[in-house]
Amino acid sequence: MQKTVVINIVGLSKSILPLMPFVSKYAAQHQLNIIEPMLPAVTTAVQSTYLTGKWPSETGIVGNGWYDHTDSEIKFWKQSNHLVQSKKIWEAAKEADPAFTCSNMFWWYNMYSSVDYSATPRPNYLADGRKIPDCYTHPASLRDTLQQELGTFPLFQFWGPGASIQSSQWIANAAVNTDQQHDPTLTLIYLPHLDYCLQKSGPEAASIKNDCLEMDTVVQQLVQYYEEQNTRIILLSEYGIAPVSNPVHVNRILRNKGYLAVREERGLELLDAGASKVFAVADHQIAHIYVANKQLIPELKSIFENTDGIAGVLDKAGQVNGHIHHERSGDLVLIAASDSWFTYYFWEDDKRAPDYARCVDIHKKPGYDPVELFMTSKLRAAYKLLKKKLGMRYVMDVIPLDASLVKGSHGSPFVEDHYKPVLITKNGTATRQVWAIDIYDIIWQHLCS
Repeated sequence: MQKTVVINIVGLSKSILPLMPFVSKYAAQHQLNIIEPMLPAVTTAVQSTYLTGKWPSETGIVGNGWYDHTDSEIKFWKQSNHLVQSKKIWEAAKEADPAFTCSNMFWWYNMYSSVDYSATPRPNYLADGRKIPDCYTHPASLRDTLQQELGTFPLFQFWGPGASIQSSQWIANAAVNTDQQHDPTLTLIYLPHLDYCLQKSGPEAASIKNDCLEMDTVVQQLVQYYEEQNTRIILLSEYGIAPVSNPVHVNRILRNKGYLAVREERGLELLDAGASKVFAVADHQIAHIYVANKQLIPELKSIFENTDGIAGVLDKAGQVNGHIHHERSGDLVLIAASDSWFTYYFWEDDKRAPDYARCVDIHKKPGYDPVELFMTSKLRAAYKLLKKKLGMRYVMDVIPLDASLVKGSHGSPFVEDHYKPVLITKNGTATRQVWAIDIYDIIWQHLCS
């Protein structure tokens, strides 16, 4: 098989291509195709479809999180590859060529997979509540090699108010280091930085120019390195980021209708999904609505169809056409209007918001929270860090509760062309329309033709 690298530049679309001189020139010299956004156009679902050639209805990855009916818990950002219920491209490649090897650098569902070399974010959670930057690798020795060469994985620059190009540069360097050590046949590289600055500022903001130039430099480094290794190169994105200005608080709507169960602890409120008649799992511009009493579904569908900021309401029959029907998907799936996105917020008084609401806490929150990219006060954060350095107990509660701060989002398939994800290849894919499930075949063609 032919040595191939897939570089996933998250958030890349035609709207920001002019701000990236190297990638723009590279695209002009090769073949650029728009990828039609899938449902849902969110990280784990798209990556799983790219790597299996199957829709979410078959992979089971209906979003970055969903409701686990057995545990009665909302689960987000799990990492086991066993959650993906379809055969991955590296498994098929190993069957075709026993000499094939694969390196997965930070694509999601990376733990316990059958790739040969992998790395993914995995902090140390200490008994005293501290979260220490680290990563998880296979083989385990790769972690020590990478961090000895590159320093500790910069977890706090990967996500949160401190998100920066530093994490994407580390991932790029780790991919090159792994390639030099092991020469894998297929390498998958995840570069997340644009995703975060675009959600914070929106794709039209002047403030993203420097971020785009920084990412452009990282991509140039990778392309030049892999060209020297005579590697076939695929540049792509999972989704583009569209401008938004209207947060829709679905759980507050359900609470006002009397459907939501909220438990009080220490004067603060917690969403009790297992006790709720109806609740929403919000994920960017998609929300899964789980309904205990199915007779309520027609009533709920009517409510949401008449709610501003919602462009689509899919019951289980409608989900079939959207290729998202699965036991993990909601009884209803909401799609936000083009200028809107869904929050997980369920409290009505910020003084009663749960303690995790003001923290970066992606696993406890019952939905995705892009407001984690913002900070209430640098002075407050400095004070918290000082307490940490002095060995005192502290809570890093520096995240605001203002959803209007978010200026960019994704997830909806109803996107204008210049905000859609793109595919850039040398070998070309003709001029046909490219769907997410086609990416599997395109990678395969690069490996085998």
